[in-house]
Amino acid sequence: MFIDLAKIKVKAGDGGHGAVSFHREKYVAAGGPDGGDGGRGGNIIFQADTNLSTLMDFRYKRKFVAQNGENGRAKRCFGKSGENLIIKVPLGTLVKDVETGRLLADISTMEPQTLFRGGKGGWGNAHFATPTRQVPRFAKPGVPGEEAEIQLELKLLADVGLVGYPNVGKSTLISVVSEAKPNIANYHFTTLTPVLGVVDRGEDSFVIADIPGLIEGAWEGVGLGHQFLRHVERCRMLIHIVDVAGSEGRDPIQDFEAINQELEKFNPELAQRPMLVAGNKCDLTDEDQIERFRRYVEGKGYEFFPIMAAIRYDVDPLLDRTHEMLSKLPPVRQFEPDPEPVKPLEDFEKRTVEVKNQDGVYFVEGDWLLSVIHSINFDDYESLQYFQRVLIQTGVIDALRQAGIQEGDTVSMYDLEFDFVE
Repeated sequence: MFIDLAKIKVKAGDGGHGAVSFHREKYVAAGGPDGGDGGRGGNIIFQADTNLSTLMDFRYKRKFVAQNGENGRAKRCFGKSGENLIIKVPLGTLVKDVETGRLLADISTMEPQTLFRGGKGGWGNAHFATPTRQVPRFAKPGVPGEEAEIQLELKLLADVGLVGYPNVGKSTLISVVSEAKPNIANYHFTTLTPVLGVVDRGEDSFVIADIPGLIEGAWEGVGLGHQFLRHVERCRMLIHIVDVAGSEGRDPIQDFEAINQELEKFNPELAQRPMLVAGNKCDLTDEDQIERFRRYVEGKGYEFFPIMAAIRYDVDPLLDRTHEMLSKLPPVRQFEPDPEPVKPLEDFEKRTVEVKNQDGVYFVEGDWLLSVIHSINFDDYESLQYFQRVLIQTGVIDALRQAGIQEGDTVSMYDLEFDFVE
C-alpha cells in the first residue's frame, strides 16, 4: 500500500539527574561532595533509506522515543548518555511540525539530520560546593528532551512528471520506456499510486513519474489527483499526455487546458514549469485532428510530439528532447526548512509564570518550575536558600505581589505548598 502522509509523535531522551553523594573513605573524615553529572539524552535523527518508497511503516507505529541519559553516580561518575534514535524514511520526505506548520527538514539526501535533541544531564552536587557551602545536599535534574507531533509528507524525487487525464496512456508510456510495471487497463484510475521508472539514455538516465490521472477539480479534492499532486512539485519538467483522438468523446484542447488549470490552481509555480506535450493514440484519428491540436499547442509556446505509446511509435524523439532539456535545467528541487522563530527578548530576561488566586490560595504554574522543584532538597537549609534566590531572580515573587498576595497566604506550586513570608 502506498502511503505518503503520516503523523507521528517523537521525543528525544531526557537528561539524567545529577547525583547527591559524599566521598567516603577510611581515615578521611570529610571527603566532600562527589556526586557525578547525569548523561545526555539521545537525539532523534532522520535518515533517508533508498529501500523505502512509502510511509507505510508509520501507519502502525506512531510514537518514537529516544533513550534517556543515565543518572549520575557517586565518586564523580557521570551517567551514560542515551543512544540516538534513527528514524529511516524514504528519500524526498518532508518533516513538518503539526502545531506550527513549520517545515523542519527536507530529507532529500543521504545525510542524517538531527531534528530533536536530547536534554542535557543535570549537575551533581560536586558542582555546588563553595567555601561557604561545603555540604550541598542537592543536585540538578536532567533537562527534558525535545518533543513534538510531526507530519511526514512524501514528495517523490523524479526528474519528469507525466500528467494528464485518466486513460490517456501515461502508464503505457512509462512501461515501454522503463522497467516499471504499472497496472494497465482500458478504464479510468487504473493507476492508484504514483509509479517511478528509470529511463536509460546511453551513458545517462533520468527518473520519470507516472502521476495518477487528474480530472477537473482535482486541486479541490475531486478524483485521485489531489492526493498525488504534491509529487509533481519536485519534478524538473512535465510531459503532458493528451488523448489527441478524443476517443472518450472529449475535446483534446479542452483536456489540455483543464489539466493546466488544475496544476496552476494547486501551485502557480507548476504553470511555469518546462513542459512538453505528447499527443497519444494518433492511430485512432486523422491527420486533420492531429494538426489542429498541434497548431493550438505550438501557438501556446509548447513543443508537440505525436506518439503511439502502445507500439512505441515516435517515442524516442520525445525522450531525446526530454533528455536534452534536463541537461540544462537545475537539479530536483529541495525545500528549505523554515527558520526557527526568534523568542521575544523578555523570554530570556524573565521566565514567565501564571499566578491564579482561588479562594485565597495562589497557584503558580510554569513548565520550567518543575525542574527547579525537583532539584531542591527541602530538608536542607542551603538548598532552600537556593530555591528562594531562584524565585526572586526569575520574577516569581514579583508576580505574586502583583496578584495581591499578603503575608501568611498559601502558595501552591504543583505538589508543593508553603506560606508566603516577606
